[in-house]
Amino acid sequence: MSGTLTCFKAYDIRGELGVELNEDIAYRIGRAYGEYLKPNKMVLGGDVRLTSEALKLALARGLQDAGTDVVDIGVTGTEEIYFATSYLALDGGIEVTASHNPMNYNGMKLVREESKPISGDTGLGEIQRLAEENNFSPADPAQRGTYEKASVLDAYIDKLLSYVDLKNFIRPLKLVINSGNGAAGHVIDAIEARFKQAGAPVEFIKVHHQPDGTFPNGIPNPLLPECRQDTTDAIIKHNADMGIAFDGDFDRCFLFDDLGNFIEGYYIVGLLADAFLEKYPNSRIIHDPRLSWNTIDIVTGAGGVPVMSKTGHAFIKERMRQEDAVYGGEMSAHHYFRDFYYCDSGMIPWLLVAELLHVKGKSLRQLINDRIIAYPASGEINSFLHQPKESIARVLAVYEGEAINVDHTDGISLEFDEWRFNLRSSNTEPVVRLNVESRANSKLMQEQTRRILSILRSM
Repeated sequence: MSGTLTCFKAYDIRGELGVELNEDIAYRIGRAYGEYLKPNKMVLGGDVRLTSEALKLALARGLQDAGTDVVDIGVTGTEEIYFATSYLALDGGIEVTASHNPMNYNGMKLVREESKPISGDTGLGEIQRLAEENNFSPADPAQRGTYEKASVLDAYIDKLLSYVDLKNFIRPLKLVINSGNGAAGHVIDAIEARFKQAGAPVEFIKVHHQPDGTFPNGIPNPLLPECRQDTTDAIIKHNADMGIAFDGDFDRCFLFDDLGNFIEGYYIVGLLADAFLEKYPNSRIIHDPRLSWNTIDIVTGAGGVPVMSKTGHAFIKERMRQEDAVYGGEMSAHHYFRDFYYCDSGMIPWLLVAELLHVKGKSLRQLINDRIIAYPASGEINSFLHQPKESIARVLAVYEGEAINVDHTDGISLEFDEWRFNLRSSNTEPVVRLNVESRANSKLMQEQTRRILSILRSM
């Protein structure tokens, strides 16, 4: 395996095991990171996949051979690496994960000092070049970095719980938590222990809680409807107040109401934006362009400033820092927090929403149903197309003349009096993603969704 390393993507590293990624390549990536950024000390972690430990140790060897000291914090989610990098004041961090990809994949998410993302235009390309060249000088044993194991779990839980006040949890609350083959299990257990210590009457009903890298419960990707049923069933069986499900590295959480209905991430962005603006008036809130009217309406109504950013964690984090935004959210269930190093967390959102159920005295359904009626949305619809650019151009040609506004921040966003849509190509595959929303007119939204898909798929 020499030449081009196809595991390098726009924002991270991801590839099929044995074909695009193995321990040799992991070593070269570690070595390349060390040679390029010259970190003194770094943190590593990995998800529950069967190959994550071996890939992580290969990464560590590469970094050590480049003269970098390595702190291994064990089985972790990506946000634990974000936390550890900044909390320990280290020079960078790498999480070994392929998140929601199938079992025969793995990958890595890389950050530098202060948990800043490393992506295509901020160093990932240079790391790829060095790893592909594989032209490293022999390692000097005298200069070799050290390796140690450590835990930052207690401090990380302190950070998560700083976002809520456990004194607000005064009424019984029943939560179904699906840890997606156990990646998030250790964090949920630690949070549960803190709730018990505080005497908060919160019951945790745990689904797929034990770590199992064979993925016996399917791919941990709650965006797929077939991956939601176990959470829904547990909510109904236990008469729970809310359901929470995580992806494979738990940097995203997905919420379900008391009837077991999946809640689109879009509406959670508006809910959290409103909550942050109550605490931090006049703040800036970052959102992505795919679905935006509900968020803009809530933010402006609460006296905040909505700021649109291109989709993708690297773009959102950069914009968060530029604007000093208190919160940012994407409809894909990535939620970003200023006081969490401008990074995304899958743990902070559900804690905040659980607290809101107490503070507002309402169910999740009551908190968001009016917003779903006010701005019905299609959810993201994917089309696999041989000629994505030409297909998008066909749609633009049909609608551009009658649009009030056309925006090219990310793909194309077209606005009309009563509805809008966003159409964008995937960075990694021949897929075009469509999102449509309207002003309180579900029928119009559905009609226009069908019409756009017909034009898009007409070849």
